[in-house]
Amino acid sequence: MEFFYTYETIKTALPLVDAKNADFAIFGVPFDSTTSYKPGARFGPALIRQATINLESYILDYDIDLADLKIADIGDIDIAAGNPLKTIKRIIETIRELKEANSKVVPIMLGGEHSMTYAPVRALKPKSYIVFDAHLDLRNEYESNPWNHACVARRISELGVEIAEFGIRSGIREEVEYAKEKNIRWVHAREYSFEKFKEIVKDMPEPVYISIDIDVFDLSMVPSTGTPEAGGLGFWDVIEAVEWLTKEKKVVGFDIMEVAGTELGDITALTGAKLMFYLIGMLSR
Repeated sequence: MEFFYTYETIKTALPLVDAKNADFAIFGVPFDSTTSYKPGARFGPALIRQATINLESYILDYDIDLADLKIADIGDIDIAAGNPLKTIKRIIETIRELKEANSKVVPIMLGGEHSMTYAPVRALKPKSYIVFDAHLDLRNEYESNPWNHACVARRISELGVEIAEFGIRSGIREEVEYAKEKNIRWVHAREYSFEKFKEIVKDMPEPVYISIDIDVFDLSMVPSTGTPEAGGLGFWDVIEAVEWLTKEKKVVGFDIMEVAGTELGDITALTGAKLMFYLIGMLSR
């Protein structure tokens, strides 16, 4: 199946099917034009896919082999360099085309900077947005750009989507005040617990979209990311939460964003690839 805004690139190391017959469809967004500290997120999708070569397709925890699932990889979005809004529009069009061809498919976006998450939320229209992130991303604008990566949760809140954020350890007063005003609940990384996660999420409406900014994790696990922050969550903290979430709520899509780097085998990409395998496994149970 051809998509107007995608192009062929390195593929995930799994047996793949056509998007029309898939339960999951992976696509990359190699965009990092508003990254404000360390560049390289444009290489995230390729690095995550390459890292899948290192992984067993069998998920021990779930007794599921991803090689037996119907997974498509439709390539990368042909981004508009330096233009986040135009790139977002291309992602929205691609997701709409994908869902018209296969209404049951779950889109999986690999990135790429976090500003792009606005696109699948806009296209899929979830009622709740649950994000794991080091940053609140609730600024109205940053560097005079309302589509900066530091503004993505703010733009999503303007869609009327209910938001909860976990693993936070960076933000400014404006963002904290906006969160209070809009009843956006968030949990600092040092106060995070599975029980707090469940308490906040259990009454949020379905369907749900899940976004994982790779910088939510402890910095030792993810050194190659655009805005690294010390003091993050552990891998199993996030897995435990999302396992519960995928059992209790309908999930319409997810993304793994802000993976950066320039070398194959980067540990940040390895973390992102393992995370993707687990999320696909969870949603297949």
